[in-house]
Amino acid sequence: MTEQDLKSIKIGFIGGGNMASAIGAGLIRKDILNPDNVWVSSRTDRMHSFWKNLKAHVTLENREVISNCDVIFLAVKPLMLDDVLTPLINIHQNMLCKKFTNKLIVSVLAGIPLNVLHSKLSVILSSPRIIRCMPNTPMIVGEGITVYSSDNANADDLKLVDTLFSYIGISQNVPEDLLNKIGGLSSSGPAFAYLITEALADGAVRMGVPRPLATKFAAQVLVGAGKMVLETEQHPGQLKDEVCSPGGTSISGIHAMEVGGVRGSMMNAVEAAVNKANEFTAYFKTS
Repeated sequence: MTEQDLKSIKIGFIGGGNMASAIGAGLIRKDILNPDNVWVSSRTDRMHSFWKNLKAHVTLENREVISNCDVIFLAVKPLMLDDVLTPLINIHQNMLCKKFTNKLIVSVLAGIPLNVLHSKLSVILSSPRIIRCMPNTPMIVGEGITVYSSDNANADDLKLVDTLFSYIGISQNVPEDLLNKIGGLSSSGPAFAYLITEALADGAVRMGVPRPLATKFAAQVLVGAGKMVLETEQHPGQLKDEVCSPGGTSISGIHAMEVGGVRGSMMNAVEAAVNKANEFTAYFKTS
């Protein structure tokens, strides 16, 4: 699929907040999507202004997004899904409308399983092809992670979604039962990394480094370390050992981190994020 092919596809976002912005703005700014073929429904003036500045179409009506687009991203908060669908269902029933056809739905709603999405969306969509994915916000700077899964999307659908996400980071098709587990790392992980960045910067400030320099260098430490893991393909533990000279500064810092329980805390953070996603999944399976 060429970049020209991608520019011709009409893509919509129901919900124009942080995740939709990361995906849509990331692709528009990389000149992958034609903003004139992007439709966004949002309820806030701030997000309307954001998308208008990108030259995308903005509306208050979710139905307009579905009507005008071939690929629709569901990008609202998970617990808002029924609030989004109920007016569409009412319009459909009151006006005896035909179901929308030939639509690919890409859900970024944390925890909502494919079978629930099929059940809820089939009221207004005829045989919807659905891909469930877990992206993260660094897509807006081209460094995202997206894992996705489907039980009825065709090969072209999967290739399209993989291609789009690959332009703004790394993308991987995985079994659905791994989505919540990986999402606890990939989707929530940026928040953990920001906390680590701030903590490293605070440590440098405590030692007398000016705040702007401390923050800049702390962020670059994470960027550089991440690239080392990806590009060398060495185990993080081995890379750590290469930095830690006997009796040196780095091993002294590592000791302080181990005493503080950093390793266990990070593992617990991922577990907590996964457990929360599993709570969403359990809720929607029984609702």
